[in-house]
Amino acid sequence: MDATNPLVTAPAPQRASRVRPGRRVADRILRVSCLMATVVGAIVLGSILLMLIVRGVQGFTPSLFTQPTPGPGSEGGGIANAILGSLVLTTIGIVVATPIGVMAGTYLAEYGRNSKLADLIRFLNDILLSAPSILIGLFVYTLMVRPMGTYSGWAGGVALAIIAVPVIVRTTEDMLRLVPGTLREAGAALGAPPSVVITSVTWKAASAGIVTGIILALARIAGETAPLLFTALNNNSWFSANLMGGVANLPVMIYQFALSPYPNWQGLAWAGALLITGTILALSIVARIVIKPQRSR
Repeated sequence: MDATNPLVTAPAPQRASRVRPGRRVADRILRVSCLMATVVGAIVLGSILLMLIVRGVQGFTPSLFTQPTPGPGSEGGGIANAILGSLVLTTIGIVVATPIGVMAGTYLAEYGRNSKLADLIRFLNDILLSAPSILIGLFVYTLMVRPMGTYSGWAGGVALAIIAVPVIVRTTEDMLRLVPGTLREAGAALGAPPSVVITSVTWKAASAGIVTGIILALARIAGETAPLLFTALNNNSWFSANLMGGVANLPVMIYQFALSPYPNWQGLAWAGALLITGTILALSIVARIVIKPQRSR
């Protein structure tokens, strides 16, 4: 270094780290703990999926999707009636839950906001969101099955709708709250009433998020077993058009067949479990694809 040159300056002294050694150790321990927990969770989940694929693929035959469930101790058969029954029950549930959930979420985000009634609705919605599904099944059993004197697909659809409603309400409210207030102000400045602003502006802006909530609710109810045990039960044959009596469905079929002593029923249970798991996974992937443009705005 040239001491006579005023343009050459001495290097700045290095600052000592402000992080205490104890905090560094704690940070490393936490990182390792989180990594180990992630690895353990991935191993457990991977083992379940691997076992499900290995055992379930063996039962995937053409008859699985064309024939109804067989009787006790018989060979062959499929789960076509259970697949169709699950489609009918989930369709009833999501058709009933969607308008109720979207309208309730719209009220909380647009009209109620911080009112006492809105706070009460949010509190009840949170309770319903975390309520055990078996309690909902018992509620619908008391409300519909006992007065009607028989199990029915209608009762099963109502039970699934009650489970789906809080999911749609929460998602709809959250997505509508993300819409900038300037869009609402622009619609009001043009003279549009609040109902027109909601239907023409805010709903369109939050449409991807609302659809995502509906898809997530559909995935939520697609694998529910407990409420259907008290409402739709099961049936080894095709159901009638009025949906009265037991209605075949995948969740209850898997539950009953997996506990049976018949190898044929157990194989069908594994195949049904793989099918319903793949369906829920596909719905979750679709939900992420739908909500991605909403997040990038």
